[in-house]
Amino acid sequence: MPEAKYIVIPDGIADQRADAGLSKILGLSRSACADILEKGGASMNGKLLQKSDRLVAGASLEVTIPDSRDPLEIVAVDIPDLKIIYEDDDLVIIDKPAGVAAHPSVGWQGPTVVGALLQAGIKIATSGASERQGIVQRLDVGTSGLMMVAKSELAYSRLKQAFRDRKVHKVYHAIVQGHPDPTSGTIDAPIDRHPKAEFKFTVGENGKPSVTHYEMLEAFGSAALLEIVLETGRTHQIRVHFSAFRHPLIGDTMYGADPKLAAKLGIEHQWLHAMRLSFEHPITGMQVSFESEYPEDLAVVLETLRNQH
Repeated sequence: MPEAKYIVIPDGIADQRADAGLSKILGLSRSACADILEKGGASMNGKLLQKSDRLVAGASLEVTIPDSRDPLEIVAVDIPDLKIIYEDDDLVIIDKPAGVAAHPSVGWQGPTVVGALLQAGIKIATSGASERQGIVQRLDVGTSGLMMVAKSELAYSRLKQAFRDRKVHKVYHAIVQGHPDPTSGTIDAPIDRHPKAEFKFTVGENGKPSVTHYEMLEAFGSAALLEIVLETGRTHQIRVHFSAFRHPLIGDTMYGADPKLAAKLGIEHQWLHAMRLSFEHPITGMQVSFESEYPEDLAVVLETLRNQH
């Protein structure tokens, strides 16, 4: 059955072409969104949308996503940019590029981490929902960097508990708009589902406890490079917290980033990278730590900002 979604267009997507805006909102490829539009599958305030139409902030969007296959089917796929950083009998650490989801989900038709591991012949734990077996930690589609997947059932159980107990040390680097004041601190604000936008989250008093620590590493004319340590691990946590702090991540137009600045810098997703991952190995008990370098697209944006006067 095709799935109908009803969405209020966020401010950060305003004035974008319908195919590009839908791609950001739904997490689908631009070509998949163009196909939906060409088949009359999307309307704004009751009027059919064309690919080149511009989206309007606050307008009501109705999109029918075709049921081309089981949305939760794991499809084996070769992802050359996805690197295996470490592997043993119990877990695998990967360096995920942006544009790859952790696991299949409704509405996502692109590549997944579990699909890449299937293609590579790496067997993972069977614990968890069928489409996310072995997944103990997720990164957003637009976020690059380190992510771990459990291979054994015991490792899955112990790693999930380690995340619940906040014993996994997760360090991210992000570039935000403006200069946070103070330049280091903690954002302690509960995160809840957005009341109007299905794919968004927001700070809300009835949300789940969410704690983000940050420190500014470098300041540029209109932006700042931050090191961020997550105490909790809510969906979109860093993106939501810094949007609420009025310093959205560069490129994160869904959460209020300036689309003109993103276009000028040539970035189509949030500048956010999972840099370091440290934890106690679930089987050996040894402390292990892994680190990842910025991918090329993020490094280019950083260098551009450094060279601006």
